[in-house]
Amino acid sequence: MSPLRYAVLVSPLSPEDGGGFLATVPDLPGCMSDGETPQEAISNVQDAIESWIEAAHDMGWDIPPPSKRAAIG
Repeated sequence: MSPLRYAVLVSPLSPEDGGGFLATVPDLPGCMSDGETPQEAISNVQDAIESWIEAAHDMGWDIPPPSKRAAIG
């Protein structure tokens, strides 16, 4: 199966939250990761997407298709 491409939102984290950047995947509830740079956050969230899909599959959940939003990464 070819990898699914999901939209990723990247936002800066406050210094109180450790700084860096947060990458979230709106189509996959709770799927997120962070990194020191936006690129690192996007790279890290790709692993989170794979883990999210694997866990959903193992639990018998439906895996939502990527929305029509532009995918990043």
